[in-house]
Amino acid sequence: MSEQSHVNSLFLNEDAAKRLSAESRVQRLRQAVQKRAARAKKRMHSITADSAKSFLRRNAFVLFTIAAVLLGIILAFSLRPYHLTYRQIKYFSFPGELLMRMLQMLVLPLIVSSLITGMASLDGRASGKMGMRAVVYYMVTTIIAVFIGILMVIIIHPGKGSKDKLHREGRIEQVQTTDAFMDLVRNMFPPNLVEACFKQNITHALGTISEVLTFEEVIPIPGSANGVNALGLVVFSMCFGLVIGSMKQKGRALREFFNCLNEAIMRLVAIIIWYAPVGIMFLIAGKILEMDDLAVMGGQLGMYTLTVIVGLLIHALCILPLLYFIVTHRNPWVFIAGLLQALITALGTSSSSATLPITFRCLEENNGVDRRITRFVLPVGATINMDGTALYEALAAIFIAQVNNYELDFGQIITISITATAASIGAAGIPQAGLVTMVIVLTSVGLPTEDITLIIAVDWFLDRLRTTTNVLGDSLGAGIVEHLSRHELDAQDCELGNCEPGKEQLSHLDCESSKPLKNSLYPLFINFISL
Repeated sequence: MSEQSHVNSLFLNEDAAKRLSAESRVQRLRQAVQKRAARAKKRMHSITADSAKSFLRRNAFVLFTIAAVLLGIILAFSLRPYHLTYRQIKYFSFPGELLMRMLQMLVLPLIVSSLITGMASLDGRASGKMGMRAVVYYMVTTIIAVFIGILMVIIIHPGKGSKDKLHREGRIEQVQTTDAFMDLVRNMFPPNLVEACFKQNITHALGTISEVLTFEEVIPIPGSANGVNALGLVVFSMCFGLVIGSMKQKGRALREFFNCLNEAIMRLVAIIIWYAPVGIMFLIAGKILEMDDLAVMGGQLGMYTLTVIVGLLIHALCILPLLYFIVTHRNPWVFIAGLLQALITALGTSSSSATLPITFRCLEENNGVDRRITRFVLPVGATINMDGTALYEALAAIFIAQVNNYELDFGQIITISITATAASIGAAGIPQAGLVTMVIVLTSVGLPTEDITLIIAVDWFLDRLRTTTNVLGDSLGAGIVEHLSRHELDAQDCELGNCEPGKEQLSHLDCESSKPLKNSLYPLFINFISL
């Protein structure tokens, strides 16, 4: 009997212990919540007029830019009932055109000087490892983007219906895939560096020669098109920087020259950046006013637009931050908060190259990313890393197949994914990249290239979202490459005598606590996350 009572008491003690354990966990949770609430309340009471002014002063540019986007949209819809002529719209959007010209003016010297100084400041082994990490990141994110685009268009199926209901715009010139890729390789090795600053190589179709009644041949001839040959300048600058770095003391004068040039360009950026909100407002308003009929955004084209937006949002807000968190174990939203200026500028200018000066500024000043990384990764990323473009091209190709009631088999879908990935990587080296790469993807599976005119009506809007995704991918890639390359960077600092023994280097997010932040919403995000 006593043995039975002993067993019962053991069970009772065990149950009591479980209850006490559960109660203690609840109590600890309640105490933690109360502490956080008290801390938040204290923080709210500590907000003064001076701290509010300080916050507004730090984040003035971001707030002005957000306000400019909203004002541009409101202004455009207010003016649409007046049916402005094309000339009047051009006059109206002139301030936006000036912003684009200013930024494009800085892109060329910025790419060359930043790449040369970045490569010259790294030894050959370190730059090789960083380059490999960057390329792997670019390939992984681009392939993921392509498959997201394919998945979205198959699930949502926006092409259901007849293409007769869709409105065509523009005309498509036929492009041979082999000619386009040969132009890409030609542009990697420009014969004249001065000419590469304003011209790209392009193959023109001269016409047909009928040698036999049943045989016609299109004669390709070499030619050129206006536009910076960014790919050729990137290849040259990387090689030139590596050579200067290998020259050690002999190359010091050149290193200092390009360092000084890069610093001067960034100071020009600091001046021009305050004009950006005005230019962005007129750029967005002008584009909305140019639209003949906003009703084209409805129906099939509206579903197509929605599908692209959903795909880009999944890639930009889920996949890229998740990759950053997995690799660095840091909060990606804190990092993205420092990029708001660059992302809004990309949305307004629709050019990742034109946004490059502001992206440099955001990463180096707001997020504290090592300048050796930004100078190397950002120019290359802006040239070859086009996640948004790859997603869009794969999705658009399958949409065109759907409106033509063309059933694609698994092999053709794989072909589209491979071609879209390759075409997006080489987009900067192909003249008229957006159009040509789309033609290449459609040609790879035998889809009608003239049907690109069905989606041109909404391309101006989707292009801005693609560019924003591309800039975000480049920036997060720089953060990831810096995290993975921290050992090489620290070792090089120690070789140059820039670090103390036993003292670890601060990472790009650790620096934020000891470095004043400019033009960023970072403090707001930190307060929100720490609640």
